[in-house]
Amino acid sequence: MANESRPCPCDIGDKLDYGGCGQEVQVEHIKAYVCKPSASTDKAVIVIHDIFGWQLPNTRYIADMLAANGYIAICPDFFVGQEAWKLSNDWASFDDWLKTRNAGKIDKEVDVVLKYLNEQCGAKKIGVIGFCWGGAAVQHLMLKNPHLKTGVSLYGVIKFFEDRSSLLHPTFFIFAEKDEYIPLEQVTLLEQKLKQNCKVDYEVKIYPGQTHGFVHRKREDINPQDKPYIEEGRKDMINWLNKYL
Repeated sequence: MANESRPCPCDIGDKLDYGGCGQEVQVEHIKAYVCKPSASTDKAVIVIHDIFGWQLPNTRYIADMLAANGYIAICPDFFVGQEAWKLSNDWASFDDWLKTRNAGKIDKEVDVVLKYLNEQCGAKKIGVIGFCWGGAAVQHLMLKNPHLKTGVSLYGVIKFFEDRSSLLHPTFFIFAEKDEYIPLEQVTLLEQKLKQNCKVDYEVKIYPGQTHGFVHRKREDINPQDKPYIEEGRKDMINWLNKYL
C-alpha cells in the first residue's frame, strides 16, 4: 500500500538548478510558462505540473526540452493562483488541500489554453503530458477531451480515475517499478482494464528500479545508475509525441 502518512510522493530532493528558456504569459485568467522552438510549427504540448505547481524548475526544464524537440510547450497554472504544495506543509493536511485542486476539474482551463494555442500560436495538433497529479489529469483528458491528439501520463495517480479506461486518444503510461505510492498491482489492474475497454493505441511501461518522479525530478549527475532510465523515459515520451502529433 502507499504510504498514507505522506499521501503524495513528489519529493524535490533532486530539484534542478534551472532558470528556464521560455517566458511567463497571461492567458485569460491563467498564468502560464511558454517555450517555443526556433522554427515555426503547428504542433504543441500542454505540460501539466505536479502538486508543486507550474513554477517548479524541473517541470519547466521538460517544457524547454519539448521546445528543443520542435514543439510549442506551455505549462499553465492549473491551480489558478491557489498555492502549490510545499515540502514544509503538514502532510496531515494534504487531503484537505487536494479537495480544492481536483485533477478531474481542469476542463475550463484546458479550453482556455487550447484557444490560446490555436489563435495565438497557430497550433493545430496538440498533445498533453503530465506528472503525478498532472499524470492523473492527462488520463482524465484522454477520457474526455476531443481536441487533444495524444497524451503521456508520467506516474499519474491511478486511484483518481481507476474505474475509467475507455480512452479517446493514444496514451502512453510511464510508471516506476519501485514507486511506493503507485503499487504495481494498481498498474497491472489498469493494464487489464485498458485491454478490455480501450479501442485506441496505448502503452503501459514500467521502468526497472525507478522511484516516483524519476523522469522529471532527478538530476542526472546525482544518481548515475538511474541516468539510463531517466534518458529512456524522456526519449520514450518524445517518441510517443512524435508518433501521434
